[in-house]
Amino acid sequence: MNKQQATLPTKIEVRGGRVHNLKNIDVDIPLHKFVAISGLSGSGKSSLAMGILYEEGSRRYLEALSTYTRRRIKLGAQAEVTSVKHIPSALALRQRPSIPSERATVGTMSEIFNVIRLIFSRLGSPRCPNGHQIKPSLAIAESMSKSGDEMGMITCPTCGAKFPAFSAEDFAFNSAGACEKCQGTGVIREIDESKLIEDENLSLADGAVASWHLPGRNFMPNVAEQAGVRIHVPYRDLTAKEKEFVLNGPKKKFKMDFRSGTGRVFHDFNALYENAHEAVYESARTSKSERAQKRISEFFHYSTCPVCHGTRLKPVLLTQLAGKLNIAQVNQLTLGNLPSWKKAVLSELPADMNKMAHSLFKEFDDNLRPLLELGLDYLTLSRNGNTLSTGELQRIQLARTLRTQTTGVLYILDEPSIGLHPDNVSGLLNVFRELVAQGNSLVVVDHNVDIIRAADWIIEIGPGSGANGGRILDQGNPEEIAQDPDSKIGPYLNGTAELLARRVADEEAEKQISFEVADYYNLKDVQGQLPINRLSAVTGFSGAGKTSLILDSLVPAIKDQAKQVGLPKQVKQLNAPLKEVVSVDAAPIGKTMRSTVATYTSIMDNLRKLFAAQPLAKEKHYTPSYFSYNNKQGACPNCGGSGIVTLDIQFLPDMQQTCPVCHGERYNNAVQAVKWHNYSIVDLLNLDVRAALPVFEDVPKIERELKLLEEVGLGYLHLGESTPSLSGGEAQRLKLVKHLDRNQATTLFVFDEPTIGLHPLDVKTLLGVMQRLLDRGATIITITHDLNLIANADYILDMGPRGGKNGGQIVATGRPRDLIKNPTSLTTKYLAEYWHRFAK
Repeated sequence: MNKQQATLPTKIEVRGGRVHNLKNIDVDIPLHKFVAISGLSGSGKSSLAMGILYEEGSRRYLEALSTYTRRRIKLGAQAEVTSVKHIPSALALRQRPSIPSERATVGTMSEIFNVIRLIFSRLGSPRCPNGHQIKPSLAIAESMSKSGDEMGMITCPTCGAKFPAFSAEDFAFNSAGACEKCQGTGVIREIDESKLIEDENLSLADGAVASWHLPGRNFMPNVAEQAGVRIHVPYRDLTAKEKEFVLNGPKKKFKMDFRSGTGRVFHDFNALYENAHEAVYESARTSKSERAQKRISEFFHYSTCPVCHGTRLKPVLLTQLAGKLNIAQVNQLTLGNLPSWKKAVLSELPADMNKMAHSLFKEFDDNLRPLLELGLDYLTLSRNGNTLSTGELQRIQLARTLRTQTTGVLYILDEPSIGLHPDNVSGLLNVFRELVAQGNSLVVVDHNVDIIRAADWIIEIGPGSGANGGRILDQGNPEEIAQDPDSKIGPYLNGTAELLARRVADEEAEKQISFEVADYYNLKDVQGQLPINRLSAVTGFSGAGKTSLILDSLVPAIKDQAKQVGLPKQVKQLNAPLKEVVSVDAAPIGKTMRSTVATYTSIMDNLRKLFAAQPLAKEKHYTPSYFSYNNKQGACPNCGGSGIVTLDIQFLPDMQQTCPVCHGERYNNAVQAVKWHNYSIVDLLNLDVRAALPVFEDVPKIERELKLLEEVGLGYLHLGESTPSLSGGEAQRLKLVKHLDRNQATTLFVFDEPTIGLHPLDVKTLLGVMQRLLDRGATIITITHDLNLIANADYILDMGPRGGKNGGQIVATGRPRDLIKNPTSLTTKYLAEYWHRFAK
């Protein structure tokens, strides 16, 4: 036995890793340890963690399944790596979890509500049809285990009435328990009649009916005319009968001549009429795109269901109690209040039910404990999943993973500290240690210094980003890395790093944004001020109200003020000398590899005009469109301008390979023959920004953009580099480039968690870009938990004191250097500790 144990592998052996910018790396990742991967944004951390470890770990597991099963599961592509040995099956928690549907709640996503339904069914107090509340008993619980007509049938001890008790399934609002009026959503959707007619002064032909502007409905006026409605007079002058037909006419076909958008005429065309209401309902039913659904939603207004009053459940279900509460009331409790409810339920039960109760509540506790450790105690069970932040979604995912108590799995977590207040980091680390203690291996890509410091082993990738990264810079335990003079993260582990990365303003701002939010979620009469032309950090515990205050209240209020329309109803007062709001996030740019650095900026447009002006292009009548790989005139005929071809190999994963015709260059040979200064357009797109600068020194429009890219730290990116593959930090800086060369005195820039995916050194680069905006007169508000960024702010507005109903207040305001002298709030206490760690 001991001999066998000695031969078990202790590390994953990666040899020849070449995913994205990885430079044929060899690295060993310890098994059954907590391993942190560190490095600058774009250095290759995710390429190793996700591109090799996750892709290979998950693919190899799935390949063990039958061919029949594999054909129904989308397998990942084989990673570009020579070999990976001893890799367990892998699970990944990605940086950006998918947004849940409106039917998902914290209770259903965490699966706690499933256990609560079972508790109500087995341990609850039902009410008989004559209104007698029956105490919980083992007989009631046992009746739910019977089959046939006797299942769930109980007799009231007071009046003798026999009736069926509710099963766990009956309490499910996504199934049998759904309110019949709202189908379990808690809200009803009705068309806002005022939105159907855009302008009564317009005729139907000129677009009076707003819902007929929806895709595929633009010919409805012609169908209405065929039905006898006048379409060339103002809508207000139509008869009542004509208006009724426009709004509510029958859905039937009319034979007519129809002219398509291309000018083609269809004679005796059977056109189906959709009235103004039906056009909205049918569009809502058939439209798939997010943009179309957003446009359609503008025709509806939403209100709380009058039958279930937002509980989502059939009202009759609320007669059953557990712990003196009905299931809707329990659903309104925060996770932090659930232990008290558990005590109330247990106190009501007879002794012979204790064994069953403790079995059910063990499952309940196993689900709840990791959520509380991860700092989600402020969330209510009924909170809609689509209203949660990225960090909250990821932590619910993580808690669910922990509960499964697997062993022998490789867990790969990408930025698990997103949205996490420093006070919650210890809880997250406890979860990590528990995963490892269960016999699993853990690889974490993160930049939080306290998380990296707590790892068993650190792998540092670098030294730079993009082409300058992709090498194993360092590896070892935290003490070894902290003492390595070549380490990039070492100075932050040993406290020798320079904390301040910008010139923090000494004098007070001349102007302020002042605002008051009266009653919105947990905000109750919040009055605040933020300085103009300063960098302000809005901080606080998760769920304290930062998003409600800034993104949901202040930002729309400033936009409405600029449009000279009424303020959002929760905003009672606003005084802000601003006209524009720019929201900057770290979401990927573009959805396909056709979006590149050159196309996102104006560089590509200018390149196309430059090449179209060359003698050969003029001779062949090549317009600028010929120099776009997205147009068939310029694109490689084999790959259509994508540079790659995808091969379907049936039950094996699809294989992507470089196009054998254009060799990944995207363009056809004829277009590549046109040269400017002896460069083809392909040659120029293959240059990185730094190499391109001297080439375009006599082309001011292109040179200006290149200089801006270099100034924001993106000089290593190639002009033809795909933007969806950029890291969050790279995407964020690229979005800011277009704002750096003009006056921003009346512009507010809002950053929501801007340091996601950013190494502390990247945060310094971002702060440099922010300073450039401030020099242009901009005002910046950043919602953040990052202590590096908070320390570099001019002003802090701290929300708290904690989250949920225990938050919603401004608990500290002022300059960081002043607040750390007497820290009174949770955030300022952690900031003071962090600040003193780097004090020289």
